[in-house]
Amino acid sequence: MPPRVGKQTRNAPVRQQRVRQSRACTSRSLESSAVSEPLSMQPAMTTRTASCSCGQLTAIVTEDPIRVAVCHCLACQRRTGSVFGAQARFRSGAVSIEGQSQQYVRVGDEGSKITFNFCPTCGATVYYRIDEESVAIPVGAFAEPSFPPPTFSVYEERKHAWVGLPDNIEHMA
Repeated sequence: MPPRVGKQTRNAPVRQQRVRQSRACTSRSLESSAVSEPLSMQPAMTTRTASCSCGQLTAIVTEDPIRVAVCHCLACQRRTGSVFGAQARFRSGAVSIEGQSQQYVRVGDEGSKITFNFCPTCGATVYYRIDEESVAIPVGAFAEPSFPPPTFSVYEERKHAWVGLPDNIEHMA
């Protein structure tokens, strides 16, 4: 099991690096022997763990996100208790879930159904599904300040006037 992000120990960065290296080697050993690039030249697989507040429910991802976005809709503001929701979207096949969850289904502004999965003990949302191909995970559930920044912003007509966004972000009203 990969080390949990957010637990601070003296050896955590070393353990994370070893886990990433060992996973990368394991996945590469399953690939064809006709790899043209030396193993040391191939990028290491990214593994991150998102969890609820009590740690009972986790989502482990083995790839970088497809997209990181911020949403300013009123439903995300209510759900997060903040002025926007920040989420990372991953391919479903790159996410494994551990622990028990409760579900809440919400119908979006445009009629789509979103299934939120939250911890029955502490109530924190750890992941949700908008479609079968991807899983969205709130960025804050990773508790990783170095997480990639958002590249997409939606429902900006509901954005609080004092919220600043990166200059290179794609905007959608």
